[in-house]
Amino acid sequence: MDSKKDIRIVDIARMAGVSIGTVDRVIHKRGRVSEESLKKVNAVLSMVNYSPNIFARSLVSKKNYKVVALIPQHSTDDYWMYISEGLERASEEAKSSGIAFERLYFNQYDRASFEKSIERLLTLDVDGVIIANFFSSEVVRISKALDVRNIPYVYIDANIEDQNPLAYFGTHSYDSGAVAARIISGRIGQKEDILIAKMFHNSKELSNQVLSRQKGFLDYIERSAFAGKIYYADLKIDAHIRNFEALDKIFDEQTGHSIRAAITFNSTCHVLANYLKVRDRKLTYLVGYDLIEKNKVLLKEGYIDLLIGQRPELQGYRALKVITDKLLLNLQSEKINYMPIDLLIKENIDYYQNL
Repeated sequence: MDSKKDIRIVDIARMAGVSIGTVDRVIHKRGRVSEESLKKVNAVLSMVNYSPNIFARSLVSKKNYKVVALIPQHSTDDYWMYISEGLERASEEAKSSGIAFERLYFNQYDRASFEKSIERLLTLDVDGVIIANFFSSEVVRISKALDVRNIPYVYIDANIEDQNPLAYFGTHSYDSGAVAARIISGRIGQKEDILIAKMFHNSKELSNQVLSRQKGFLDYIERSAFAGKIYYADLKIDAHIRNFEALDKIFDEQTGHSIRAAITFNSTCHVLANYLKVRDRKLTYLVGYDLIEKNKVLLKEGYIDLLIGQRPELQGYRALKVITDKLLLNLQSEKINYMPIDLLIKENIDYYQNL
């Protein structure tokens, strides 16, 4: 190793012949590790003079750091609540090491709100930033500004290529859409129809994550033998009557073919599922994302057939851990860290752990 101070977790893993996850568990003393793997990792740590004692290292440096997370406003039982819980867990662990953590909130349905939070962030004296990736052009702008200042930043939820984040944590959005398409196309006939429900707030903008999932879904469908029709429903948050009218129109105007499957590409599948429940309409297969409580209830009741999980709490936790490891120990994590594309049905939902 040319420079011990630039040793990375991936380097330690390669030298020890173990996985990155094993090295992480040894360094942070969490989870189970075999005796053989423990010996291998500790031998490498000793060879490169690596100290896992973050607290001791921070005392020597006598430096305090400030990390800010730019994330959406959220309520109880919200996807972003789980991200926030992961961030909070990591921040509690890092407090004694001189890491101060703060959140800057924005309205995820309002580009102007996101821009305002960026301007606020740029006035702060920060050492690291976690960015919930919503509006591509604005995220690129803040990323370039942080690059100029040599401030490390981490993307969560969605990635942007050709940027320089310290790391990304989230699912492969495009592939998760393709997975959903493969499952749905295997559940319905080739000439049966699919409904894609889009959820908006005050604007007609969709997040990077949703757009990428939708593209993955449609690309797979186009390559497949699907010969039906795809319908689109533009729905609005908290607009119950309007949503029912829009969905009634779509279902009532069908001629010839019929809608047999549907999907939403964010955590609002419960809106569509509740409509189906109230109207007593039957679909062969309904797919949604995220294990918020409203979705879980309707999954167990049989109105949602599949939820795709992306371990939000783990995303938040690992995002902050990567930045603290960089600031305190100059450790470099893997740049791209994909979460598993978890497929949850009512028979296994009770056993799911997102950490």
